[in-house]
Amino acid sequence: MRQTDRYPVDGPNSLWQVYRTIPRWKAVRNFIFIQISRYAPSLPLKLWIYRRILGMKVGRHTSFALMVMVDVFFPERIEVGENTIIGYNSTILTHEYLIKEYRLGHVRIGSNVMIGANTTVLPGVTIGDGAIVGAGSVVHKDVAPYSFVAGNPLQVIRTDVREDDRA
Repeated sequence: MRQTDRYPVDGPNSLWQVYRTIPRWKAVRNFIFIQISRYAPSLPLKLWIYRRILGMKVGRHTSFALMVMVDVFFPERIEVGENTIIGYNSTILTHEYLIKEYRLGHVRIGSNVMIGANTTVLPGVTIGDGAIVGAGSVVHKDVAPYSFVAGNPLQVIRTDVREDDRA
Protein backbone atom coordinates (compact mmCIF):
# COMPACT_ATOMS: atom_id res chain seq x y z
CA MET A 1 0.00 0.00 0.00
CA ARG A 2 1.33 3.42 -0.94
CA GLN A 3 1.91 5.85 1.91
CA THR A 4 0.77 9.32 0.82
CA ASP A 5 -0.51 12.36 2.64
CA ARG A 6 -3.70 13.82 1.17
CA TYR A 7 -4.43 17.54 0.92
CA PRO A 8 -7.92 18.61 -0.22
CA VAL A 9 -8.34 21.72 -2.38
CA ASP A 10 -11.24 24.02 -3.13
CA GLY A 11 -11.88 25.52 -6.54
CA PRO A 12 -10.33 24.29 -9.80
CA ASN A 13 -8.28 21.10 -9.96
CA SER A 14 -5.21 21.01 -7.76
CA LEU A 15 -2.69 21.46 -10.58
CA TRP A 16 -4.11 24.94 -11.20
CA GLN A 17 -3.19 25.65 -7.58
CA VAL A 18 0.32 24.19 -7.66
CA TYR A 19 2.05 27.44 -6.71
CA ARG A 20 0.13 27.49 -3.45
CA THR A 21 2.02 24.29 -2.54
CA ILE A 22 5.47 25.11 -3.92
CA PRO A 23 7.23 28.41 -4.65
CA ARG A 24 7.64 29.22 -8.36
CA TRP A 25 11.37 29.82 -7.97
CA LYS A 26 11.84 26.32 -6.56
CA ALA A 27 9.93 24.74 -9.45
CA VAL A 28 11.95 26.69 -12.03
CA ARG A 29 15.30 25.99 -10.33
CA ASN A 30 14.49 22.28 -9.97
CA PHE A 31 13.31 22.05 -13.59
CA ILE A 32 16.54 23.57 -14.90
CA PHE A 33 18.80 21.32 -12.84
CA ILE A 34 16.76 18.19 -13.55
CA GLN A 35 17.01 18.88 -17.28
CA ILE A 36 20.79 19.30 -16.97
CA SER A 37 21.06 16.01 -15.07
CA ARG A 38 18.81 14.17 -17.55
CA TYR A 39 21.25 14.85 -20.39
CA ALA A 40 24.55 14.91 -18.47
CA PRO A 41 26.83 11.98 -19.33
CA SER A 42 28.73 12.39 -16.04
CA LEU A 43 27.40 10.27 -13.16
CA PRO A 44 29.33 12.29 -10.53
CA LEU A 45 27.76 15.52 -11.86
CA LYS A 46 24.27 14.01 -11.75
CA LEU A 47 24.78 12.80 -8.17
CA TRP A 48 26.12 16.21 -7.15
CA ILE A 49 23.00 17.92 -8.57
CA TYR A 50 20.65 15.40 -6.95
CA ARG A 51 22.31 15.62 -3.53
CA ARG A 52 23.43 19.26 -3.28
CA ILE A 53 20.84 21.15 -5.29
CA LEU A 54 17.71 18.99 -5.24
CA GLY A 55 18.16 17.60 -1.71
CA MET A 56 17.75 13.93 -2.61
CA LYS A 57 19.38 11.23 -0.50
CA VAL A 58 21.42 9.12 -2.92
CA GLY A 59 23.89 6.40 -1.93
CA ARG A 60 27.38 5.79 -3.28
CA HIS A 61 27.80 4.25 -6.73
CA THR A 62 24.14 4.71 -7.63
CA SER A 63 23.60 5.29 -11.35
CA PHE A 64 20.85 7.30 -12.99
CA ALA A 65 20.75 6.56 -16.72
CA LEU A 66 20.18 9.08 -19.46
CA MET A 67 16.78 10.83 -19.42
CA VAL A 68 15.71 9.80 -15.90
CA MET A 69 13.06 12.25 -14.68
CA VAL A 70 12.88 12.84 -10.94
CA ASP A 71 10.01 14.73 -9.33
CA VAL A 72 10.22 18.45 -10.17
CA PHE A 73 8.27 19.76 -7.20
CA PHE A 74 9.44 17.55 -4.30
CA PRO A 75 12.69 15.75 -5.23
CA GLU A 76 13.83 15.95 -1.59
CA ARG A 77 11.30 13.18 -0.88
CA ILE A 78 13.35 10.68 -2.93
CA GLU A 79 15.82 8.33 -1.21
CA VAL A 80 17.96 5.85 -3.14
CA GLY A 81 20.41 3.40 -1.56
CA GLU A 82 23.88 2.42 -2.69
CA ASN A 83 24.86 0.69 -5.93
CA THR A 84 21.40 1.02 -7.47
CA ILE A 85 20.63 1.50 -11.18
CA ILE A 86 17.70 3.60 -12.39
CA GLY A 87 17.11 2.76 -16.07
CA TYR A 88 16.81 4.98 -19.11
CA ASN A 89 13.84 7.35 -19.29
CA SER A 90 12.38 6.25 -15.95
CA THR A 91 10.27 8.62 -13.85
CA ILE A 92 10.20 8.90 -10.06
CA LEU A 93 7.22 10.86 -8.71
CA THR A 94 6.57 12.05 -5.16
CA HIS A 95 3.41 14.04 -5.93
CA GLU A 96 0.00 13.51 -7.53
CA TYR A 97 -2.17 16.49 -8.40
CA LEU A 98 -5.77 15.30 -8.74
CA ILE A 99 -9.14 17.01 -9.24
CA LYS A 100 -10.12 17.65 -5.60
CA GLU A 101 -6.84 16.96 -3.80
CA TYR A 102 -3.13 16.54 -4.15
CA ARG A 103 -1.04 13.80 -2.55
CA LEU A 104 2.57 13.70 -1.46
CA GLY A 105 4.62 10.66 -0.55
CA HIS A 106 8.24 9.66 -0.04
CA VAL A 107 9.83 7.22 -2.46
CA ARG A 108 12.39 4.89 -0.94
CA ILE A 109 14.51 2.76 -3.24
CA GLY A 110 16.90 0.37 -1.50
CA SER A 111 20.48 -0.62 -2.23
CA ASN A 112 21.49 -2.94 -5.09
CA VAL A 113 18.17 -2.37 -6.86
CA MET A 114 17.82 -2.53 -10.64
CA ILE A 115 15.00 -0.54 -12.21
CA GLY A 116 14.48 -1.17 -15.93
CA ALA A 117 14.07 1.47 -18.62
CA ASN A 118 10.82 3.42 -18.99
CA THR A 119 9.59 2.57 -15.50
CA THR A 120 7.35 4.91 -13.51
CA VAL A 121 7.60 4.90 -9.72
CA LEU A 122 4.56 6.47 -8.05
CA PRO A 123 4.55 8.44 -4.77
CA GLY A 124 4.62 6.67 -1.44
CA VAL A 125 6.25 3.39 -2.48
CA THR A 126 9.22 1.53 -1.10
CA ILE A 127 11.36 -0.73 -3.25
CA GLY A 128 13.35 -3.11 -1.05
CA ASP A 129 17.06 -3.91 -1.23
CA GLY A 130 18.12 -6.17 -4.07
CA ALA A 131 14.82 -5.92 -5.94
CA ILE A 132 14.55 -5.97 -9.74
CA VAL A 133 11.85 -3.97 -11.53
CA GLY A 134 11.26 -4.94 -15.17
CA ALA A 135 11.37 -2.36 -17.94
CA GLY A 136 8.17 -0.47 -18.63
CA SER A 137 6.64 -1.17 -15.24
CA VAL A 138 4.43 1.08 -13.16
CA VAL A 139 5.41 0.72 -9.50
CA HIS A 140 2.15 1.49 -7.70
CA LYS A 141 2.78 -0.57 -4.57
CA ASP A 142 5.68 -1.56 -2.35
CA VAL A 143 8.20 -4.06 -3.72
CA ALA A 144 9.63 -6.65 -1.33
CA PRO A 145 13.40 -6.99 -0.98
CA TYR A 146 15.05 -9.35 -3.49
CA SER A 147 11.88 -9.79 -5.53
CA PHE A 148 11.52 -9.46 -9.30
CA VAL A 149 8.44 -7.49 -10.35
CA ALA A 150 7.22 -6.24 -13.71
CA GLY A 151 4.25 -4.95 -15.62
CA ASN A 152 1.26 -2.68 -15.44
CA PRO A 153 -0.37 -3.61 -13.18
CA LEU A 154 2.75 -4.59 -11.28
CA GLN A 155 3.05 -8.33 -10.66
CA VAL A 156 5.56 -10.42 -8.77
CA ILE A 157 7.54 -12.62 -11.17
CA ARG A 158 9.87 -14.16 -8.55
CA THR A 159 9.96 -13.72 -4.80
CA ASP A 160 13.71 -14.27 -4.30
CA VAL A 161 16.36 -13.41 -6.89
CA ARG A 162 19.40 -13.66 -4.62
CA GLU A 163 20.69 -16.74 -6.42
CA ASP A 164 20.39 -15.16 -9.89
CA ASP A 165 23.49 -14.02 -11.73
CA ARG A 166 23.09 -10.25 -12.09
CA ALA A 167 25.83 -9.65 -14.63
